[in-house]
Amino acid sequence: MAVHGRFLKAAAAASVVALVSTACGSGGDESDEQAQAGTSGVGPITFAMGSNDTDKLRPVIEQWNAENPDQEVTLRELPAEQDGQRDTLTQSLQTESGEYDVFALDVTDTAYFAANGWLQPIENETEVDTSGLIEAAVDSATYNGTLYGVPQNTNAQLLYYRTDLQPEAPANWEELVSSCEAAEGANVDCLQTQLSQYEGLTVAATQFIHSWGGQVVGEDGKTPELDTDQARAGLTALVDAYKGGVIPQKTDAFTEEETAQAFLAGETMYSYNWPYMYESGQSDPTSQVQGDFQVAPIVGEDGPGQSTLGGYNNAINVFSENKETARAFLEFIISEDVQMGFAEQSFPPVLSSIYDDEALQQEFPYMPALKAALDNAEPRPVTPFYPSVSKAIQDNTFAALRGEKDVEQALNDMTAAIEQAQ
Repeated sequence: MAVHGRFLKAAAAASVVALVSTACGSGGDESDEQAQAGTSGVGPITFAMGSNDTDKLRPVIEQWNAENPDQEVTLRELPAEQDGQRDTLTQSLQTESGEYDVFALDVTDTAYFAANGWLQPIENETEVDTSGLIEAAVDSATYNGTLYGVPQNTNAQLLYYRTDLQPEAPANWEELVSSCEAAEGANVDCLQTQLSQYEGLTVAATQFIHSWGGQVVGEDGKTPELDTDQARAGLTALVDAYKGGVIPQKTDAFTEEETAQAFLAGETMYSYNWPYMYESGQSDPTSQVQGDFQVAPIVGEDGPGQSTLGGYNNAINVFSENKETARAFLEFIISEDVQMGFAEQSFPPVLSSIYDDEALQQEFPYMPALKAALDNAEPRPVTPFYPSVSKAIQDNTFAALRGEKDVEQALNDMTAAIEQAQ
């Protein structure tokens, strides 16, 4: 599922790798012909999305259907969890079925479906103008230089800081570490984040690697790029913070929920988490930090860090017979009215201009910080082998945190695992 809410689950790696290895070679003239088919087709379509977030799209679909009665969109709910969504779509697409004309893909799944030849390139007859969208979100929908989806919503982690202990957000990682004395004096933790061995640890590790200027894989989505000074420095900063107490060791059992509970209970000065925690901190009657915290972009070595991107990309099934309607529907979803509706539901929009709305900023004070974070965000590795890449990051980062490997060995083993996944 998309990383835009509270839960992150580990992906089912083995089945996906097997499917990619058998299908990545598909393409050529047959794929080109399929991409050309149905591009002028107009008529009813189906839209598939994980059931956990369909409440945000139901009113959008109702509005579209009222305005386009001859091109009705039917919502088809997929399983709530990301692996279930992926499996359901894969089973359908392997049979070259057009039963789902458009589907919402987690940003980490887009490259996998594109590599299998199942997604309509968003170009030529099916082109959609994405120039007004968050750039990192568009990057997450781009594979091998081709756009294969239109971002629907997005997300980025923020740095939450206690203003009663730290009036201003730290400007960089060194300032954050130095300010931990204030946390020690208040008998609270310094920085909490998600270090349990699941997808959240991939988010944490990639944020540190990216924020120190490193990368996990190259632009081809396959070549490991972990043998760099920047990648070493980023992972070392995370491991040293964990071992030195800047990040408490109990967080190796934390997901987003434990992080939120601890911050709302006043147990930490800083926290990395998604925007949903802001509203809870200010309005939850049990919150011990109400009125005493603010948010800023996460920090890196020399300034703001690069938050890991979450969200959904909407893609057109290459086997759809009504691709013109599908294209128009994707365009409708990134319209100003629809994107403003997402923002009002705390479903971070991808239309950049929405974040500058003054009334919205008053209602959701975290918006400027989230916009700044999104402008500097970095997608997780855009690769058709994402589940295996994520597992390699999780396993080896966790081993480095627990002292079972040093950083150098962890990065070497990540590299080997990524190479073996292909």
